[in-house]
Amino acid sequence: MAFKCIIVDDEPPATRILENYISKVHFLEKTAVFNDSLKALEFLNTQAVDVVFLDIQMPQLTGLQISKIISKDIKVIFTTAYPDFALEGFELNAVDYLLKPIAFERFYQAVSKLNSNSKTETSNNNSSDFIFIKTDGKNKFHKLFLDDVLYIESLQNYVCIHTAKQQLITHSSLKNIIESLPGNNFIQIHKSYVISLKQIESTDSFSVFINEKELPIGATYKDSFFEQIDKNRV
Repeated sequence: MAFKCIIVDDEPPATRILENYISKVHFLEKTAVFNDSLKALEFLNTQAVDVVFLDIQMPQLTGLQISKIISKDIKVIFTTAYPDFALEGFELNAVDYLLKPIAFERFYQAVSKLNSNSKTETSNNNSSDFIFIKTDGKNKFHKLFLDDVLYIESLQNYVCIHTAKQQLITHSSLKNIIESLPGNNFIQIHKSYVISLKQIESTDSFSVFINEKELPIGATYKDSFFEQIDKNRV
C-alpha cells in the first residue's frame, strides 16, 4: 500500500524535483501539489493524506505553522534551504528535514523512515549514539561517539569535528554532517559552526564557550539558539 503524499512549496522548481522523486518510489503516491499554503491547509483538513512534503518559508502560513495545525496522524517531511530551522522541525516530530537542493539519495533515506514504527527513528535523523566518519586513507572510517563531540567546524570543502581528545577532519560539507546528527542534541550557531548543546559551558549575547574555546554566534542563527537556551533557563 502506497503512502498518499502532497507537496506544499511556493517554488515551482522545488515541486518539480519532488514530483520526480516521488514517481520513482513505489511506496509513494502523489495526490496533490500546492504553492498556496492556505489551500494546502484546507486540503489537509478535509482529505486523507499520509505524508506532506512541507516547505518551511512560505507566505501567509509557514510550514512550521501548518505542521502545528494539521492532524498528528499526517507525517511531515520538511524541505527548506535554511538549516537554522532544523532544530524546531525535529521538535515537532517531523519524519525528517531535507535541505535544498535535495539529492535523490537523501530523499530516499528520508521516505524510507515512513515504514518505521519507531517514534525515535521518525523524530531524528540519526537514532544511534555514534556515526562513522571517513578520514584519511582509501576506505578508512573512524567511529565517533556523539556524546564526545564538542563542536563541528566548517573548513571550506572539509569539516573538522572537535572532541576533547582529538580533531577529525573529513572531506564533507557542514550541511551533510548536520543531516547525520540528532536534531535535539546539536544546533548550528554560525555558518561555520555546529555545537553540542550538552557541551556548552557558558554563553553571552555574541559567543558560546565550549572547552575554553570561544565560538561566535551568527546573526542568522541567534534567535533559534537563544530560544533553545530559554527553554532550559531558570
